[in-house]
Amino acid sequence: MNWILLIIAGLFEVAFAACLGKAKEATGIEATYWYAGFLICLAISMFLLVKVTQQLPIGTAYAVWTGIGAVGTVLIGIVLFKEPATFWRMFFLTTLIASIVGLKVVSN
Repeated sequence: MNWILLIIAGLFEVAFAACLGKAKEATGIEATYWYAGFLICLAISMFLLVKVTQQLPIGTAYAVWTGIGAVGTVLIGIVLFKEPATFWRMFFLTTLIASIVGLKVVSN
């Protein structure tokens, strides 16, 4: 169950990064809504991270959480913000995913 909560926490990390990107593009009240979404997603992500680190090793949990956030944010950047999907970006994204999976495999 803790691993599922950790994945959800990572997804909320992706969401708060996406909210920041959308807020940067928005103006007025729309930007305020995106910043509010950022704060809500940040709070949920942190709450879940704190909860899972009570059972999982902090080093592994934090690395997986940031890895999910990094991978998800790069993918959101490519899909929503039209960032380039170059060979090297995809190559290193793949190695990051392999590292996250490796941490899960070797952790209890």
